[in-house]
Amino acid sequence: MSAPLPLSARLPIYLRLMRLDKPIGILLLLWPTLWALWLAADGIPPLHLVVIFTVGTVLMRSAGCVINDYADRDFDGHVERTRNRPLATRAVSVREALLLAAGLSLISFALILPLAPLVLWLSLPALFLAASYPFMKRFFAIPQAYLGIAFGFGIPMGFAAVQGAVPAIAWWLLVANIFWTIAYDTEYAMVDRPDDLKIGIKTSAITFGRFDVAAVMLCYALAFALFAAVGAAAGRGVWFFSGLVVACGIAGYHYTLIRARDRARCFKAFLHNNWIGATIFVALVIDYIAFPGL
Repeated sequence: MSAPLPLSARLPIYLRLMRLDKPIGILLLLWPTLWALWLAADGIPPLHLVVIFTVGTVLMRSAGCVINDYADRDFDGHVERTRNRPLATRAVSVREALLLAAGLSLISFALILPLAPLVLWLSLPALFLAASYPFMKRFFAIPQAYLGIAFGFGIPMGFAAVQGAVPAIAWWLLVANIFWTIAYDTEYAMVDRPDDLKIGIKTSAITFGRFDVAAVMLCYALAFALFAAVGAAAGRGVWFFSGLVVACGIAGYHYTLIRARDRARCFKAFLHNNWIGATIFVALVIDYIAFPGL
């Protein structure tokens, strides 16, 4: 029986399990949280909140990846894109994975302890959503909608941290994020559709069937309409709405990538959603600088 690897040798495996080598998930989770902080604070969020929520985003996305791989450990080996993940190859034990996820979650919770009590209460459903999403693929026809709630729950938490309350505008921003998530994660699901059909996992790409491309573009349209409504309700100006127009153009480019349903181009479209999130954030920041106090 071979001796267990030292921690120094196992650390790179843990980092792969947390998917820190693939930061796209962190970014797609971070942008909505930053939108919320800037909107809630009228463009000037306290620096400590930006740091806490940024670090917390990295930790919770990492914990979510570990839980996801734990839930899919018997499926990932049958999917081309995921067959070499640490739990699928048994490079990491189930016990190690669960301890790692628990540790990351506890550190994330410790970060928000100094914040408003409402943030602590909201962290409970946020944790439940992150932990339960991987299992929704067994039951929900469109688990991407559930992911949108999980990935957007930093929005009400951000408003709670700044204002001590969660106004209606925060929930509308969350709904916008749900439609955006369905759009980009359907592009992601289009990559794995042949494998998912074989192993019986439910995804929006399978549910939408031959209408998948139309559904993606409809979800983008609904998301941007809601982003515009949120911006109007927050009194934002020309820079914000110009940024939304640019983001719409990026989504239009995605249509050219996914319309042939080529797996590599669908994955490229998914990754490209980072620029949609970044564009909206930069537009929001510039708009607050140009039009402070609106």
